[in-house]
Amino acid sequence: MAAALRIQSDWSRALRRDEGEAWLSCRSPGKPTLYGSLTRRGLSTEGVPDIAASEGFMVGEITKKSILVSCPHENVSTKFLAPFTTFSRIHQKSVTCLDISSGGGLGVSTSTDGTMKIWQAANGEIRRLLEGHVYDVNCCRFFPSGLVVLSGGMDAQLKIWSVEDASCAVTFQGHKGGILDTAIVDRGRNVLSCSRDGTARLWDCGKSACLGVLADCGSPVNGIAVGTADNSVNLGAPEKTPSEREIGTEGKILLLAREDKKLQGVGLQSRQPVFLFVGSDAFNCCTFLSSTYFLAGTQDGNIYQLDVRNTNAPIQVIQRSGAPVLSLLPYRDGFVASQGDGTCFIIQQDLDYVIDLTEADCDPVYKVASWEKQIYTCCRDGVVRRYQLSDL
Repeated sequence: MAAALRIQSDWSRALRRDEGEAWLSCRSPGKPTLYGSLTRRGLSTEGVPDIAASEGFMVGEITKKSILVSCPHENVSTKFLAPFTTFSRIHQKSVTCLDISSGGGLGVSTSTDGTMKIWQAANGEIRRLLEGHVYDVNCCRFFPSGLVVLSGGMDAQLKIWSVEDASCAVTFQGHKGGILDTAIVDRGRNVLSCSRDGTARLWDCGKSACLGVLADCGSPVNGIAVGTADNSVNLGAPEKTPSEREIGTEGKILLLAREDKKLQGVGLQSRQPVFLFVGSDAFNCCTFLSSTYFLAGTQDGNIYQLDVRNTNAPIQVIQRSGAPVLSLLPYRDGFVASQGDGTCFIIQQDLDYVIDLTEADCDPVYKVASWEKQIYTCCRDGVVRRYQLSDL
């Protein structure tokens, strides 16, 4: 585990006041934590706060919503970013999943208040209520068109909704346990789901039928991701000729993040196992960074980066805290990760600092979505936050 800088969750509010103060800490494995603080001394002539750091810490660039802090002794720097906007009225309780449409205009989210809603991404104004699942809805995502939503629930049902009139066009039944994640193949004529029942399934949207069980793991599948595999990877051959209703499955690999500490790769068309990687704890989520690299996050805070051509050993293991990794999202030349202790951070190849998306105070950040330079998060505290990354 590398050294990690932390800051008071409401630092930007605290430092708005004259002589306002916010605490800082730098935790490094095997060493005592270094504690410190930031103090506002006034305003510069440009209207930017003049902020001083206590001993052991240094302040770099400051804007209205961000501050770069380093701990030279541990050679670590973090840019803390406060939300640009917060939406606290979309849901009444924890917001468990969210997604943003391809055009950036709409959001969809699910909550433990039992609702799934479509809202305007600019202001959080609610446009549609999607009603029809029994019990909680676990996951929701837009199709690439941005006009249709796919959702999976504790009722073991997968549903497709129209954004325009909130009607449910298709319901898929076949899973024996709650659906935990979904994925969309290409433009969305086929979709995928995984469940507590230990299976991942491929579905035909046009005929609302199951095209097959892709894997039966005997352990809950917490997350899935689909991607085009590097040409050198042997994806296996299907035992029987694929149905003509299968669209876009060729050359693709399906990742399964399993509860039994295993991360599995399966040929999407062949249904054949490609690899099996054993991690330190239950895998919660996974995502492709490219046709060769992918990431997977565990319950004990590890983010494994693996190469699909050789999964014997990870390229690297990143750990910022021991809290469960709940969401991973490719972003520009790197990724965004969110965790069960409220940390949400961005790592980019060409940046020598980590970007920390702040304000969730120890409440799990369940899911992250992005649109261009905006990142949206949803949290147990019931708030959807939007961060503006234009100043990277």
